[in-house]
Amino acid sequence: MDQRNQFHRQVALMRQSLFDQGYIDEQFVQLEELQDDTNPNFVEEVVTLYYRDSARLIVSIEQALDKSPLDFNKLDSLMHQFKGSSSSIGARKVKAECTQFREYCKAENGEG
Repeated sequence: MDQRNQFHRQVALMRQSLFDQGYIDEQFVQLEELQDDTNPNFVEEVVTLYYRDSARLIVSIEQALDKSPLDFNKLDSLMHQFKGSSSSIGARKVKAECTQFREYCKAENGEG
């Protein structure tokens, strides 16, 4: 097996592992289906934008958590954005954590 085929096999196994462990869902498959010969790096570009936006959101969330008293509406808004972008790329576990965090915000549960 040449090196390129071996690399493709490793990528396929890693991708399947992410599905098996519940990290990504069918939305990611739909994203992959949008990639074609005219835009061969579509998924990579979308995921890169997701990571960049997520890093910005996480910094904003951390800053909001450092304030006292907690602004639950602001935190909920930030988590809503994070949940939406996570859902759009199929980041299932992140989306689930965002949903739980938003429930804590609605209950004004700072400990949660």
